[in-house]
Amino acid sequence: MRSPLHAVATVVAILFASVAIAEPVRIGYIELDGPIAARHTSLGLGGMPAETSLSDVLTAINLAGTEPGLKGLVIRLKDVPLDTATVEELGAAIKRLRKGGRKVHLYAEGYGTPELLLGSHCDEVILQQGGEVSLPGIHMEEMFLADAFKWVGVTPDFVQIGDYKGASEMLANARPSAQWDSNINAMLDALYASVRSQLKAGRRLSDKQLDESMEKGWMATGATAKAARLIDAELDLPALSDHLAKAYGESVEWDDSLLPDPAGQSEEVGSSPFAMLGSLFSEVEYAPKRDTIAILHIDGAIADGDSGGGGGLLGGDAEVGARTIKRTIEDLIENDHIKGVVLRIDSPGGSAIASEMMWQSIKRLRASKPVYVSIGSMAASGGYYCAVGGERIYVNPSSIVGSIGVVGGKMALGGAYEKLRINIVSRSRGPHAAILSGSAAPWTDTERALVRAKMVETYDLFTSRVTAGRKGIDLATTAEGRLFVGQDAIDLKMADRLGGLETARDDLAAALKLTPGTYDVMDYPPPMSLFEVIEGALQGFGLAGVQAPGSKGASAPGPLAGEVRRIVRSVVGPANEARLSSGLSAVWQLRKEPVILAAPRVFIFR
Repeated sequence: MRSPLHAVATVVAILFASVAIAEPVRIGYIELDGPIAARHTSLGLGGMPAETSLSDVLTAINLAGTEPGLKGLVIRLKDVPLDTATVEELGAAIKRLRKGGRKVHLYAEGYGTPELLLGSHCDEVILQQGGEVSLPGIHMEEMFLADAFKWVGVTPDFVQIGDYKGASEMLANARPSAQWDSNINAMLDALYASVRSQLKAGRRLSDKQLDESMEKGWMATGATAKAARLIDAELDLPALSDHLAKAYGESVEWDDSLLPDPAGQSEEVGSSPFAMLGSLFSEVEYAPKRDTIAILHIDGAIADGDSGGGGGLLGGDAEVGARTIKRTIEDLIENDHIKGVVLRIDSPGGSAIASEMMWQSIKRLRASKPVYVSIGSMAASGGYYCAVGGERIYVNPSSIVGSIGVVGGKMALGGAYEKLRINIVSRSRGPHAAILSGSAAPWTDTERALVRAKMVETYDLFTSRVTAGRKGIDLATTAEGRLFVGQDAIDLKMADRLGGLETARDDLAAALKLTPGTYDVMDYPPPMSLFEVIEGALQGFGLAGVQAPGSKGASAPGPLAGEVRRIVRSVVGPANEARLSSGLSAVWQLRKEPVILAAPRVFIFR
C-alpha cells in the first residue's frame, strides 16, 4: 500500500509537469501605420516595396490563418485612412480567418464609421483608453460653382449626353438638376443601407438598437460607446497583453512577423553608404519566374500618354495613362508565365479617347488570356468602359459603377478677362481652329452642334462596348449617367458577383486550375525603382512643372502643387484627398479635349 507521502509526491510531480509544459498563447500582431496603398508603386533600398499595399495586408491576415500554433490576431490601426471598399476587402479576409477558429481583435485610438465597419467583422473591438468613437451617419457635400463663376465673369459652356450625367454639374450649375439629385440620392441611400446592414450583422443589433446606438454614439467616450454596443472594451495599450491573457487563459506571446516591413531595407543596405549607392543605381528585376496571375491596376483618372506626372489640379499621381496600360498589356501578352489577369479598377474615368484605347488593349489581352475585373471604390464612366472588356466583373458592396454617359465643354473666360482689363486678341486659320482653345468666348451654335455630334458618336460607341461586354443589360435603366452600388449593379447585370480582389483572383486561379502555392501574384504596371522615383522628383523641382509646347503629357508637380495638396489634405482628410484629386483630374482632361467620360468623383463623405 502506498503511503500518503507518496501520493503527495505524485500530485506535486503532476503539478510541476503541468507548469513545466505550459506555454504562452501565440497571438499575431499587425500594425497599420499610415495609408494602405492600392499597389506597390515604388521600391525602396534593396529593391523592396516602399509602402504597405492592400495585398500585403490581405496576405498577412491569410497567413495568420495558416501559421501553426497561432490562436488569434490583433490588428492595430494608427492613423490609417480607410475607405469602405478597403474595409470590405479586409473584412472578407477577417471573416475567413474567424471561420478557421481564430479570433480577431481590433485596437485603435479612435473609431469613426470606417473603423467601426472594420470592427464589425472582428470578434472584439478595443478602444485606447481616453479615445473617442463617432458614428453620426453619412454626410456628403457637393460644391456648385456656377454663381461664383458668374460673379468673376467666367461662363461654363458644357454639353452632356445622358440626363443623369453629373460630371459638369459642379462647374455649370448653381444647384443640382432634378436628375442628378435623384441619381446621387439613390446612390447615397444604397451606401447608407450597406453601412447599416454590416453594422447590424457584425454588432448583432436590430434596426431600433442601431438607431439608438447612433443617437448615443455620434461623438462618444469609451464608456458611452461600450454601452451603445459599438465597442467591446476600453483599455490602455500596455494593458492589452493582460487583457488577452484573461481572454485566452494563458500568458500572451506576440508574433509581429506576419506583415513585411514597408521600408524594405536590410540592415546591410541601410547601414552602409556604399551599399545604399549600389542599391540606388542597380537594376531591379521584376519578372515572373513561374505560373503567375497578374493584377493590372487602372487606378486614377484616365488620360492619354504615360501614367503619373500629376496632371490634375492638385498635382500628384492622379492619372493612369493609356500608353502605359497598352505597353504593360503587350508585356503581359508576350510573357508565357502570365496565365491570367485580374484587372483592378478604381477610376472615375477621364479621356474618352484614352478609354477606348485601353478597351482595345484589354480586348486584345482577353483574346490571349482570361481577364477578370475587380472593382475597388469606383469604376465609373471611362473606368466602367474598361471594365466591360473583361469576362467577369466583381464588386464590393460599396463599389460605385456606371455613369454611362458623355460630357464635353470648356470654361469661357471672357467676362473675367474684361474685369481684369485683359485684352485677348485671337487669330485662327482653318474652319474650326479655335474650337478646342481656351478662348474668351463660349462656343457658337455651329461649334456646339459639332461638339454634340462628336459626343453622340462617343456615347454610341460607349454603349456598344457595354452591350457587347454585358449580355442582357438594359441600357434604358442603366445608361444616361446613372450610378449604382454593389448588389444593385449585379441585379442590373452590370456586374457578376460580390467580392473583392482576392475573390476575383481565387476564382481566376480555379478556372485556370492553379492550386494555392503553385503560382505567384504580381502587380502591374511594375513599381518604379528608387532611382526612378528620385529622378522624377528632381524633374519636378521648381515652382511649377514644365511641359513642352503642344505636349499632351502631364507636367510634373513642383513644390507649389505639393503645398496645395497639403492644404487640401488638411481640409478634407487624407482618405478624401486622393478621391478629390482623382476626380478633379478626370474633369481636368477637358483642357486637352472637349469630350470626356468622367463621373463626378468629388464626393466628400464624413
